[in-house]
Amino acid sequence: MTGSLDRIFALVLRHIHLWRSSTMRLIDSIYWPAVQMVMWGFLSEFLAHQTSFVGQAFGILLSSLLLWEVVVRGNLSLSIAFLEEMWSRNLGHLFVSPIRSWEMASGIVIVALLRTLLGMVPVSLMAWAFFGYSIYTLGLPLLAFFAILQMFSWSIGLAMSGLVMRVGQSAESFAWAAVFILLPVSGVYYPVSVLPEWLQWVAACVPTSYVFDGMRSIMTDRLVRWDLMAIAVGLSALYLVAGFQVFQWFYRASRRHGTLLQQGE
Repeated sequence: MTGSLDRIFALVLRHIHLWRSSTMRLIDSIYWPAVQMVMWGFLSEFLAHQTSFVGQAFGILLSSLLLWEVVVRGNLSLSIAFLEEMWSRNLGHLFVSPIRSWEMASGIVIVALLRTLLGMVPVSLMAWAFFGYSIYTLGLPLLAFFAILQMFSWSIGLAMSGLVMRVGQSAESFAWAAVFILLPVSGVYYPVSVLPEWLQWVAACVPTSYVFDGMRSIMTDRLVRWDLMAIAVGLSALYLVAGFQVFQWFYRASRRHGTLLQQGE
């Protein structure tokens, strides 16, 4: 019995040492509860002071969910396209071939777009079949929303893929979860005005907040906010360029430190 307890303790101690040696593993343990608490807390605060919202809540919340999934699917699809090369131990082989880092980044962006369309188009049709609601009633602005959200999701996916390439698989969970830290400040299920003033400044720096404000404006006031859309396009383009640059920077750092050939499961 004593021997079993010692072996169990040894297994537990091993993971404690892993946590101590990896800040990212510790952050991951706190990350999800914190994001969920903040997001649902602000949503509850918003609903507690609303009466007129209830009648339109179904369509608005379903549209918000579908548009947010565009961000999530875009980020995850890009991250998976990159991680599949790492899991198959093919990353080093790719980069000793004539393929350049920007070519690989462009390739996984296209793959991410295709996978997002493959996932979201059937889901949007299911929403119509099951609930009688079509997000396509948003009209042409829906195409702009989709493009803006995709560009922004790619920027996050590229930056996180570069981080995983440089740091290794200890950062892999961030490739899946990085986008969700923006959920509370994106105004997905409630207006940005619900947030504390200092968080409203943060929300003003992310294009998602303008997209969801624009979506609600169309659904509640039948008004297309082209000013919000223009700001969102500019921010998404800026973040996409930055994401490419971060990916390139991490790639060069990985080459200098010789970690490209050490990736794998």
